[in-house]
Amino acid sequence: MKLLLTSLLAVASAFAFSSCATNGTGSLGAYDAYDLPASKPSNPSNVRVKVSTSAQMCYVMEGNKTLLVMPVSVGTNSTPTPKGNFSIYSKQENRRAVTHGFYDLGGGRYGQGYLRNKPVGAKFVGTPMPYWSEFKSGYGFHTGWMKDSPCTHGCIRMHHNVAPKFFALIKEGTPLNIAYSQPEDKTIGRNVPRPPDATPLPDFPASYMVTNAVYKRHNPPKYQ
Repeated sequence: MKLLLTSLLAVASAFAFSSCATNGTGSLGAYDAYDLPASKPSNPSNVRVKVSTSAQMCYVMEGNKTLLVMPVSVGTNSTPTPKGNFSIYSKQENRRAVTHGFYDLGGGRYGQGYLRNKPVGAKFVGTPMPYWSEFKSGYGFHTGWMKDSPCTHGCIRMHHNVAPKFFALIKEGTPLNIAYSQPEDKTIGRNVPRPPDATPLPDFPASYMVTNAVYKRHNPPKYQ
């Protein structure tokens, strides 16, 4: 991957996370304003998660009670999201990828690429993947830019305002079923709006992405 150098002179662009920022086509205000209701479970041990890859929908259920219905982004045909029965076995609120991300080159300069290509002397800072909830080695739910069409390498991306709620509703051991479709697609999943398509992706500066502030880019979670 070609090394992309950025400067702290671009720090003013860090305010791209505000409601007046643009992603090349218009305001990010609509994307940042997106949110969905959620309810807390009576018994967390009874919570289960279902994902429909065709509808790109996720259902968090407690018995027959719906706790959260959220659109997600799933893997492409060439890098599909695994299907089958799993359980959440690892949760990390402030996770960073360990194979790719940013390099701190010193002097207010940054690079971006794979760990294997890290320049000598640079400090590796992985790509932020907030609210990581792993269900298979290398695969998990996490905050990420969402598109209308499948766009991931197999992980399941969540909107940044909804991800903290999902993270709070599940625990290590929560069962998960991922299938092409789910019965809920025709009922509770039918009319849930998706966030605006995040295309083209906003170009936020590395000087922001290497900080922990990136993990707080969400509304305070509220529950019904």
